[in-house]
Amino acid sequence: MDEQEGGAGSPVERRVLLLLLGAVLAGFTGQQLLGPVLPPLSRELGLGEVQLGFVITSAAVVFTLASLFWGRVCDRWGQRRVLLTGLTLCTAGLAGFAAVSAWALGSADPSAATVLTGMILMRSVLFGFGVGAIPVAALAYVGAGTAGEAERTRAVSMVGAVQALALVLGPGVGGLLAAGTLLGPLYLAPVVLGLITVVVAVVLPRPTRSGAAPLRLAPPARTLSPFDPRLRRFLAVGFMLFLSLGTIQVVLGFLFQDRLGLDGTATAATTGAAGFATGLVLVAVQGGVVPRLGWGPLRLLRVGAPIAAAGFAVVALGPEFWSMTAGSMVVALGLGMAIPGYTAGPTLAVGRSEQGAVAGLINATNGSTFIAGPLIGTALYAAGPALPVVLSCLLCVAACALLVRPIRQAVPDAGVTVAE
Repeated sequence: MDEQEGGAGSPVERRVLLLLLGAVLAGFTGQQLLGPVLPPLSRELGLGEVQLGFVITSAAVVFTLASLFWGRVCDRWGQRRVLLTGLTLCTAGLAGFAAVSAWALGSADPSAATVLTGMILMRSVLFGFGVGAIPVAALAYVGAGTAGEAERTRAVSMVGAVQALALVLGPGVGGLLAAGTLLGPLYLAPVVLGLITVVVAVVLPRPTRSGAAPLRLAPPARTLSPFDPRLRRFLAVGFMLFLSLGTIQVVLGFLFQDRLGLDGTATAATTGAAGFATGLVLVAVQGGVVPRLGWGPLRLLRVGAPIAAAGFAVVALGPEFWSMTAGSMVVALGLGMAIPGYTAGPTLAVGRSEQGAVAGLINATNGSTFIAGPLIGTALYAAGPALPVVLSCLLCVAACALLVRPIRQAVPDAGVTVAE
């Protein structure tokens, strides 16, 4: 078992935190670069919407299962090894995806079954398995190397901010590159990931050793369960918050198009503008506001969840572009406060030797909502366009209800209490 990086009572070094943020940004930007390309690319390759949906859904399933696996091995292998393994798999997966796509575009009559199989193996399985390791390792590093809820919440919020930044950068850069050639973003993504992998391997410190023998922590006595009394309410709240987001993410474009009477091109431009504004709010809140507030996890959740609920209500009722965009920005404000609280809370409720396991549970919880959310959202939209947004609002209200009772949990080996 590798010794654990960081120290229970010492802050994560600035260099290490910057490297972690760079790795998370590269991994998720590489994923988001493909967003604008996948729909037209799938049609160029003769794949239908259902087949593309299967590629995306299977990637979410692999990410969810991989998060649980990486969480279990992180406390044994060490965060550095898990992070480098994940980055390497991501690079290989995206390089393979680019190769499959280039081959298919250059072939006279490629088999749809062969193309689909190659896409699933490279993007869904290999990349999905690798990218699941990156946030797990980053959160485990932060959990093991920060002391106190304010410091932990600030660091966790920065990890969330770079994930939000990837949602802004990836589609924007991918769209610009795709204007020249559909393969442009596919070639860039593995190059960026390969470079950050080399940087992390060279610069990220190896585990520290004390004296002649390496520092070794015993692995967790038992596998962490999402129903663990220390974690279950935090995870339930997080599931509801992320499900509220996953439910409307796919149908929001349909909502803009149908309410405003737009054609396909105008819909893409309109939803892109709204998404960009929303993403900027999310980055600003998680990267700037939350670290400066110094609030604990519960306070962030109790303030953020009702704000998000109010934002969803505005989107549900908004008749025009500006009201719907404003509602989406309010949602980003609320979730931008609540999500760092949800992410930091469980890490403060367990000991240092369980940080990898709890990081895996957090990311598996998040990933599972993006399996169920799009299915629920599209089914509800067929019944009534406002229904997915109403459900998202109700999920945030239910999360608020779970936060009424106090949650006081002390970390057994660090003496940290999740304060009210």
